[in-house]
Amino acid sequence: MTAIPEFGTKRGNEERRDGGCGVVFDPQTQKFAVSTRMHDGFPRLGLFSGGVGPEEDIKDGVLREVTEESGLYDFKYVEKIAEAMCHYHNNLKNVNRVAHATCFLIIVKSVDVIEVKREEHEKFTLHWATAEEILENWKFRNEKYQNNDVDHWIYFLKKGIGRLQELGYVL
Repeated sequence: MTAIPEFGTKRGNEERRDGGCGVVFDPQTQKFAVSTRMHDGFPRLGLFSGGVGPEEDIKDGVLREVTEESGLYDFKYVEKIAEAMCHYHNNLKNVNRVAHATCFLIIVKSVDVIEVKREEHEKFTLHWATAEEILENWKFRNEKYQNNDVDHWIYFLKKGIGRLQELGYVL
């Protein structure tokens, strides 16, 4: 059995909330779907992600979260690509978390979206960015806050890029 990597900075009073995220790719534009919101004067990018209940299938739960948060729904390919234990501070809910996160590579058929009604704390929008733009944003964030809160996303994005290349997509 392969060990699951662990990322982030352990903090006191961590709340356990298992779930997952999606590395969402559009082959037409060669860009990835991310959430974006302004924080401390700069755009904060993130993978679409969320908690999944113990009775919910992890794949179904992650696809539900991606659709609820981004509006994207027209998927042509979905594959589990990685798992990790993640320690992070959830800024949207202002809580320290630890999570067993499962990441899926999601390739869209189209970038059509349905109307979304985000939760009160979800103050972000759908944005399309290159892998380089996303990684630069996350590295800056890690350096600025010195908390490694996005190390698991860096790991997941790199896993997604590697799998896309194996599938024949040129990035």
